[in-house]
Amino acid sequence: MDLEHARRVAVEAAEAAGTLLRERASGTFAIRAKNGGDLVTDLDVAAEKLLLERIQAAFPAHRVVAEESGASGDAGADWTWFVDPLDGTNNLAIGLPLYVVGLALCHQGLPRLGVVHDPVGGQTWSAVRGQGALGPRGPVRRPQRPAGTHGPVLAWTQGHEVVRDDPAMRSLKAALDLRARRVLQLWAPLLGWVMLARGDIDAVVGYRAEAVDLPGGLLIAQEAGLCVRGFDGRPFDGRTDLPAHRRNFVAAGPELMDDLLGLVAAATR
Repeated sequence: MDLEHARRVAVEAAEAAGTLLRERASGTFAIRAKNGGDLVTDLDVAAEKLLLERIQAAFPAHRVVAEESGASGDAGADWTWFVDPLDGTNNLAIGLPLYVVGLALCHQGLPRLGVVHDPVGGQTWSAVRGQGALGPRGPVRRPQRPAGTHGPVLAWTQGHEVVRDDPAMRSLKAALDLRARRVLQLWAPLLGWVMLARGDIDAVVGYRAEAVDLPGGLLIAQEAGLCVRGFDGRPFDGRTDLPAHRRNFVAAGPELMDDLLGLVAAATR
């Protein structure tokens, strides 16, 4: 598998989908609810159609799992694409320009390629496992952030099926609010991963995270030098075959990891 070729195809597809979203976002589009209280718009569907056409034309033997249309292709294929055509639909629906396009390619469940494109800023980030991360200005390596006197800045993400009165979620969020200077709830998890990779924030904490928007962003952050651990402290690689209750993680620099894992352990025991 030529992963550099796959990266080029994915980057071009994501940027084309981003152009479509940017051009149509200022117009009128339909919004409707879907399962789990999430939203879908005409723009999600149109961007996904574009992405699927390009990926399936370039890699007809690969399986594809898309946010809106589900799985297609050979269920036994070793290579699977995960497609999030519009990560941040809820933001777009209320006129907040915080959304991205995300693609990931996994081999037997392990992320090998990740691409995130920001249509508003016109910027793209990508990573191939073991080869580092690339951004708009070349290689991405998260800078060492000085320890904040008022706590870290974190991004929080959770799965769509997590209910409001989930006791572990409530305990975790309360603990993070006390420890952090700020906890961002971006409604666009892939954007949080990019912010972490480029050093804008200190950590991402995920609880029962969605599988579609997890592997690509996680890989970009890992290849930029971040550590990702499960709540149990073990390395977390974003495998897509994990059930939702095991998609819990802390992503941060090594200087902050032990502190956050201790906080998580205390909040969830």
